[in-house]
Amino acid sequence: MAVTINASTTTGLVQSADLSGSLNIQSNGTTVLGVTSTGTSVTGTQSVSGNLSFNSGYGSSAVAYGCRAWVNFNGTGTPAIRASGNVTSITDNGTGDYTVNFPAMPDVNYCVASVCTLSDAVVAGNTERGFSPRSYTTTTVRLLVTDGASGVDPLLCNVAIFR
Repeated sequence: MAVTINASTTTGLVQSADLSGSLNIQSNGTTVLGVTSTGTSVTGTQSVSGNLSFNSGYGSSAVAYGCRAWVNFNGTGTPAIRASGNVTSITDNGTGDYTVNFPAMPDVNYCVASVCTLSDAVVAGNTERGFSPRSYTTTTVRLLVTDGASGVDPLLCNVAIFR
């Protein structure tokens, strides 16, 4: 038997049931949480306060730390974002020197993971370089990529910010 609980702005809290064997939580007639014998589905953007924990088959639940912002951009010429999530823009500060701009973090104690590719050619051990973070603020991280001696504009840049 399915149970549907709907919080409506016109009729208040309404409960109904059928024989499908599921549980549905609704807001104004739209299901936001569904539970069936095969799994759980969440629809739309939902907020969760506290820590998100899950067990992915490793034997115990642990807190999940999500990627808060990421970007894939072209570092040659005028930097162009190819794809991103929660990154508002890239600033070109000079050769190999970039600022990644994003919505405010709670503080500057986040982790930046990055890698860039200098060329299309495969040159043994010399085509990928990591960025060196230069400065952190709650809304930006400034990064420098070098060829070992001086700043270079890489062909492909990937940056992920975790908090």
